[in-house]
Amino acid sequence: MPPKYDLNKIKFATSAPTFEKAVAIYDSGGVKNFADNGRSGFSARVRGSRGNVYEVFVSARRYDEGDCSCYLGQNDRLCKHLVALAIYAAKDGRPLTDEEKKQVPSIICGGKLGNLSKSELVVIRKAITGAKRCIKAYEGPSRFWFAYQTSLFEGCNRLAKIVSELPVSEQTTGLLLDLLLQLDDKLCRGGVDDSDGTVGGFIEETVQILEEYTKLDPNCIKALAKLKGKETCFGWEEPLIKLLDKKP
Repeated sequence: MPPKYDLNKIKFATSAPTFEKAVAIYDSGGVKNFADNGRSGFSARVRGSRGNVYEVFVSARRYDEGDCSCYLGQNDRLCKHLVALAIYAAKDGRPLTDEEKKQVPSIICGGKLGNLSKSELVVIRKAITGAKRCIKAYEGPSRFWFAYQTSLFEGCNRLAKIVSELPVSEQTTGLLLDLLLQLDDKLCRGGVDDSDGTVGGFIEETVQILEEYTKLDPNCIKALAKLKGKETCFGWEEPLIKLLDKKP
């Protein structure tokens, strides 16, 4: 039976170095003797980068749950071998496209000027809503802490990809400001525990992107007016408020 996760789940919730190494193993045919063990998960023999072969099992429920006979796996840490097997399960052994192999290591400004169409805006808002679901309140016991941090990491990575592909305009500036204010509310009043600074870091990077927006299209400054009178968690709005003095 297919796993409950897909490739995007794996890609956005795994660190870039681990994902890239797992892809290299998968591309080289390093996942051997793949077996579907039914509802429990999947097993295989996975060849590492140095030629060593490891016995690996990955859960059908979560891509980051399982066992690997390598050093990291024996110390309950997510390894490239387990991720490679999860990729195999999610893709059913099919080749990965160049786009599927890509990760967004940090937010970038695409630089293209323009507005989103009504239909594109609907799609983007839906994608943002889906990504925000990963950024939720922490209510579990301490043993779930690392899984919770992974969820925040995944949500911010998904949002980073969306932001990096947006055109530059007053419209998209407003869209990103709404997103930042929603995330800020989650931090201030929504119970999100951002001890590692994952969400705060995303907010700061997005502020820098918005500063680039205003240089590429000064009309973007008009949208910043919605920040007037707002008090945020750590003052991320201050550099944007200052730009209002340059309003065209």
